Amino acid sequence: TMKDPAAYGAVRAERMRFVKFVVTGGFAALVNVGVRILLSTAMSYQIAVVVAYLIAMVTAYTLSRIFVFEKSGRSVGEELTKFTLVNIVALAQVWLVTMALNYYVLPWMGWTFYRETVAHLFGVASPVFTSYFGHKHFSFGAKAKTQTQPKD
Repeated sequence: TMKDPAAYGAVRAERMRFVKFVVTGGFAALVNVGVRILLSTAMSYQIAVVVAYLIAMVTAYTLSRIFVFEKSGRSVGEELTKFTLVNIVALAQVWLVTMALNYYVLPWMGWTFYRETVAHLFGVASPVFTSYFGHKHFSFGAKAKTQTQPKD
């Protein structure tokens, strides 16, 4: 148990922010998988995973900015640039996990039931912690206050 009410409140607030991140990210993940299923009818699975990720990324940014993180003091453009950088790392993680599961792990296990979708679901879920900390501290982290030097 925590004896300091302020520390308890901070931990509780952080836990709620993470839950909101998971819920908004979960919605964006559903967008990701749903769009990928639709796109797979018109393009290769590998390309559909990337295009769907980009569409879901815009969804995730919008929801995170509205519901999860406090105002950073940065412009939308600056936040979106930083959000994109974090998501480039996450996209690599999603793509590698998805492809490894779809082409190696699940076939090795004998898994055939919706193999591409199962692999994609696990891939989409894989960067939840790395993305949370990247967005919290980098994408939506408070803009550093610049100190002006007094003129002599």
